[in-house]
This record gives sequence, structure tokens and C-alpha cells, in this order.
Amino acid sequence: MCAAWSPKSWREKTVIQVPNYPDPEKLGATEQQLRNYPPLVFAGEARRLRKSLADVCEGQAFLLQGGDCAESFAEFHANNIRDTFRVLLQMSVVLTFGAAVPVVKVGRLAGQFAKPRSADTETIDGVTLPAYRGDMINGMEFTTEARTPDPDRLVQAYNQSAATLNLLRAFAQGGYADLHQVHLWNLDFVADSPQGSRYKDLAGRLDETLAFMAACGLTSETTPTIRETDLFTCHEALLLNYEESMTRVDSTTGDWYDTSAHMLWIGDRTRQLDGAHVEFLRGVGNPLAVKVGPTMEAEELLRLVDKLNPANEPGRLTLIIRMGPDKLRAVLPGLIRTIRRNRRNVVWVSDPMHANTVMTANGYKTRHFDRILEEVRMFFEVHEEEGTYAGGVHFEMTGQDVTECVGGAHAITEANLGVRYNTHCDPRLNANQALELAFLLAEILKEGRTRDRERRRIVATS
Repeated sequence: MCAAWSPKSWREKTVIQVPNYPDPEKLGATEQQLRNYPPLVFAGEARRLRKSLADVCEGQAFLLQGGDCAESFAEFHANNIRDTFRVLLQMSVVLTFGAAVPVVKVGRLAGQFAKPRSADTETIDGVTLPAYRGDMINGMEFTTEARTPDPDRLVQAYNQSAATLNLLRAFAQGGYADLHQVHLWNLDFVADSPQGSRYKDLAGRLDETLAFMAACGLTSETTPTIRETDLFTCHEALLLNYEESMTRVDSTTGDWYDTSAHMLWIGDRTRQLDGAHVEFLRGVGNPLAVKVGPTMEAEELLRLVDKLNPANEPGRLTLIIRMGPDKLRAVLPGLIRTIRRNRRNVVWVSDPMHANTVMTANGYKTRHFDRILEEVRMFFEVHEEEGTYAGGVHFEMTGQDVTECVGGAHAITEANLGVRYNTHCDPRLNANQALELAFLLAEILKEGRTRDRERRRIVATS
């Protein structure tokens, strides 16, 4: 696909955010073991996602990307997977009603085990140990044994990803995603909330629509799209030795694909043009994304887009904007103008989570829901002003009833954070907050549709 590229050419570049494994021979043996394992996803699935993202790029679909901040071995349970899938389904239904376009669902699931760190070490009470980098690298407990990077964790991450994908495919294709089941998707702790009431009303209207369609002969039995759905997976391609081990040649095209997930992204910390992460991902056929923070300059972004998508193919590259509302207004318009002026095809997505993290006085890392909503609104406003398409959202959430982000309809306060603060890394929206965000997005998208219709009417009559 790319000249002078191979799955291991990244090893000749500067690599950052890499753990220090004490036993290189064991690490090499584990990498070889993973090379012999079956792929987790297939090249054809990745191409199908790329085609759907091309529709997003052209304003004909909307991307919903969400899931765990960092998956953990301790919280691996079928119910947790089901509940996160269920919330994504609920949000998708809400957004479809608002946007009146297909919603492309991509879960931060089945592979999101590694996290970048701002420092290589952590010091507590005078003791310094390696930083926790995610369960596929080391353990969260503050002990020498737990914090030592262990190659066996790569295999455990692979096995958990395989099991998670197996369950997700069963849910997506086995009838659980049938639109006739929308009432059953409501979680117990959401059902009695304001968002639960709004969702129940929407589900009732959907029931009426499905009844009309059934009268026209369109049922779950005759129309598979009513009964089934597509859910794709994504994660940050941070640990490149794992990603290399999962990279295979597609037998139908001869192209290389990273089979650890359908979509991979590069973080804001690892997006160096001459760095190892850009080098690795430029050569795989998967849809790619890049996190774009407030330090990104327009010409740098253009060079990065050209390196990752030299053929300028719609659906190949997504730009995930994470700036915070204070900086987004000043930085994003210039980036949009440069990309548009140079006619580059990208999907624009808002990540309103990562630039809105704060520490509370009682020592909890949290995010304020109002700030998250503010950044989402501003993202859509800027695209409206620039005449471009705001193609989706990327956020961290869980189906569990956690208390990790402050605010929302249930008004979680800083004093409430310790009640169910379960995250292994960054704070996540719970199901109530995720649904509240979906309803806000639906309103924004509906208002945008109304303005578009009015503009077209004016043009047609002028």
C-alpha cells in the first residue's frame, strides 16, 4: 500500500509512550505467539466501516463513537458488555430520530486496554514506581509486582477482546438489536429518570412507526435491517508491538490490515509526523482517526492528513477534536478552513471529554457535564458557521450506574463521586448522562435540518 512500509518499519522511528519490559526475550516470544492467533476482526468488516464513514464524510450519516475509557480485566463481565451495548443502541435510536440519517456505531470496546501517561513514573509516600498504563501492560495496584510490565497481559487482553467481540456480534445479529425491543433496552436505573421518560415516549412513537411498516409488509422477518445492526470496534493504537502482531495481509486484496479492531486512532500525544505511531498506521487499510488538540497548527494538520490519507479517500480518516470550549472557538475554525481550502476529505468528530478533566478538592478526577455539553454545542456552531458538516461525537461512557462525572439531570455533585467511582482511568458518563447528551444532539441535528430546508427553499424561490 505504501512505499518503504512494513508492519515493523515503525521500529526504525522514535517511539514514545512505550513501557519498559524487563524481559525482552519473553516479550518477543509473546509477540510471536500473537502472530499465530486468529484475527479479531476481518478486512471486509473494516472496509464496510470505511464505506459507512465515507457517507459520514459526505454528510449522509452520523458517527456515534463511545465506550470505556480503559477496559479492565477486573470488570470483564457479560452484563457490563451488554449494558454498554444497550446504551449505544438507545443513543443511536435517539440520534436517528434527530438526524434523520443512518448512525454509524463504533464502540471503544474489545481492545481499549492501553492508556498514554503524562509521566513514566508515579510517586506515593516517597515510593516511585512505573505509571499504570492499562491492564494489557501492568496492574493498577501500587506495588512493584503489579506495576512491572508483563507480556502475559497481552495474551489476556487478546482473549478478553475475542470474548467481547463474540458477545457483541451475538447481540448485534441475534435479535437483541431488533427495533421492536426498544422498550427492553431501558436500564432499571434509567427507567425512572427524566431521560428514561423521554426515551419511553420516543420508543412509543417508534412502535407506531413499526406497526405502520408492518402493515406495509416490512417486518423483522422480511427486513433484516429492523432486526440486526452493525457495531464496529475501535481503540487507540498505542502499544505498537501488539498492533504489529495483529497485522495480517488480506487474502482478497493483498493489503495489510490491523485485525485488532475495525478502526484505530492516534492520540494527541503520539501524532508526530516522523514518529512511530504515524509510521505504523499509515500502512494499514483500516479506517484511521487522529485526536486533535489545541496545539495543532493548520499546516501541521494538513501534512498529517496527507501522510495518513495520501489518496484523499472519503472515509479513510477521521479528525477527533479535543480542545475544551475555551480553546475550540479560537483554534478549530482555522483548521477547518485549511482542510476545506485544500479539498481534503475528512470526517470531523467532537471529543468533548478529554479537555474537560479536573481534579476535585477531595482527590477525584472528574468532568463537569455542563462543560461537556458546552463543547459539543460550540463544535456544531463552528461547523455551521464554516459551512462544513459536524460528523459525529466521541465520548467515554459506560452502561453501569457510576458517579464519575459531575452534573446531568440527576445532578451528581462532587460529594457524590465516591458513591460509585469505578473507573480505572478517566471518568465516564453513566447511562443517564449519555442519553441526555444524545437528546441534546438530536435537538441540534434537527435544528440544523430545519435551517438547511429553509436555505434550500430560499435558493429555490430566489
